[in-house]
Amino acid sequence: MLRQLTISEAICVGALCIFAIGAAHAANPAAADRKNEYKLAVADADADYKAAKEACKSRTGNDRDVCLKQAKADHVKATSEAKAHLESKSAMADARDDTVDAQYKVAKEKCDALSGDAKDSCIKQAKLKYHQ
Repeated sequence: MLRQLTISEAICVGALCIFAIGAAHAANPAAADRKNEYKLAVADADADYKAAKEACKSRTGNDRDVCLKQAKADHVKATSEAKAHLESKSAMADARDDTVDAQYKVAKEKCDALSGDAKDSCIKQAKLKYHQ
């Protein structure tokens, strides 16, 4: 059996709806702030990466390769962390994985300067350290 609402009940229901809508909109500024922080962090990471690549130009050979890999690894780490902060806890785990993978690539590039058993040992150590 349905009954009609009294005027005071209708006013209460209306006030609750308005409150709920206001509460939902109050959450959006926080999301907008996170998105702005993300954009700023990515822009900073891009600028740092560009500067680091520029600094690597003065180097030669494997030293330059290592420098470029390190610059890329730092960029990947910064952008992954920014994205993870924007999204969720599972994204934080992905960011850690991306960072470890990028650091492994740097370590592997450093091993390229070696040869023979030293290089094999270096790569084995990198694989152990970075869980590859």
